[in-house]
Amino acid sequence: MLKTVGTADSDASLSSEEPPSPSSADASTKPASLVAAPATKWATQARSGQWLDWRWHMRNRIRTVAQLRERFPALDVSAGLLQAAQKFPLAITPYYASLIRQLDASDPIFRMCVPQAQELHDPGFLKDDPLEEAEDMPVPGLVHRYADRALLITTTTCSTYCRHCTRKRVAGMYESTIRAARLQQAVAYLAAHPEITDVILSGGDPLTMSTEMLERIVAAVRSVPSVQLIRIGTRTPVVLPARITGELVGMLKKYHPIWINTHFNHPAELTPEAAAACERLVDAGVPLGNQTVLLRGVNDRPEIMEQLCRGLVRLRVRPYYLFQCDLVRGIEHFRTPLSRGIEIMEYMRGRVSGLAIPTFVVDAPHGGGKIPVLPNYVVSTSPTHTVLRNFEGMLVAYPEPTAEAAASAMAAGGDSDPGVWELATGKATAIRPIKSSRLRRRVMKGLCQGGG
Repeated sequence: MLKTVGTADSDASLSSEEPPSPSSADASTKPASLVAAPATKWATQARSGQWLDWRWHMRNRIRTVAQLRERFPALDVSAGLLQAAQKFPLAITPYYASLIRQLDASDPIFRMCVPQAQELHDPGFLKDDPLEEAEDMPVPGLVHRYADRALLITTTTCSTYCRHCTRKRVAGMYESTIRAARLQQAVAYLAAHPEITDVILSGGDPLTMSTEMLERIVAAVRSVPSVQLIRIGTRTPVVLPARITGELVGMLKKYHPIWINTHFNHPAELTPEAAAACERLVDAGVPLGNQTVLLRGVNDRPEIMEQLCRGLVRLRVRPYYLFQCDLVRGIEHFRTPLSRGIEIMEYMRGRVSGLAIPTFVVDAPHGGGKIPVLPNYVVSTSPTHTVLRNFEGMLVAYPEPTAEAAASAMAAGGDSDPGVWELATGKATAIRPIKSSRLRRRVMKGLCQGGG
């Protein structure tokens, strides 16, 4: 079990800097009133210093169904919603709540952050820890699965608890950070294993900690000579963009190379505030990647994924992974067939730049790690040729390095229409689709040139 972070283990030298939770919030700070739409209802806070203060957002998160009902009076609070909120933690920042436009699961933001009765559906193949992270922890809180990298769970706190979270077993169940003694234990393990050159700081969300506390962790990891790269996994640019302050990016610059992977799932999250947060990080020399989760009813349409990825690259955020949902309890209603992800990858190839296409992966159960899943572009192979398929359905024969045999096979070709066998044996070089705007352009170009 994960025991890295817990109230009993909290060390005062670290936990005293943690952003206040609602239980310790200033009683004089009254939570803002939330509504579904329009966004102009937030104008007062948006123009105030409060809206720009990430700690204010942390203190004023929606944490209970009562607060949810108070701030969204039109919300239909079902018995299933109440039970789901009791089973899995609820937290939504005022900023992220302001992006909700419809008070039902048809709204992608609503679906990702508001409890739903479907979370109670619990097939037997779902697990609390399907990736078996606990089994790959040589010391508490440090996951060492791949030879050259390790993941350090720094906190159990997030500013917003996503309903599709892969660590629902720990994130938000109690909010605290790694104590100093356990951080030292993790650093000692890293120092004793110089093959680990890449360390990911994860949680929870590391950026929910104060800059001072985060720096203590970053500095401790950076002190290990064999650690070349530090990565931080965070959703704050999406759900709490005010957290990306000048103080934070100034601190991160001291410990380069640092990379950040964030977690945009839908184009509705690509707001001006999120764009500004990403810009501050990139301008500080922090490369940004994005890890999207494929979610039923949120982004499982190819056109939505295309719009998201195009928007990300405009923000200088590289689409990195598209994850199939993990087999975690409480998220069965978000899962799609694997074929849907393959379909999306098929759609994206040839329509957008390769820079904007993530790798579709399944993080395999039993700690099997990330497995890329791609459309099948290799149709057939032979000693002389490999038959490849492009995004249009065009089949081409790629000659293997046996020029004499390939030339001999080509010479034996007949006049019949080629099939895959003819391509694989070198008797034809291509099978072209009849309907292809690209090939039609080629034909028209040839006709024009020939007619000139």
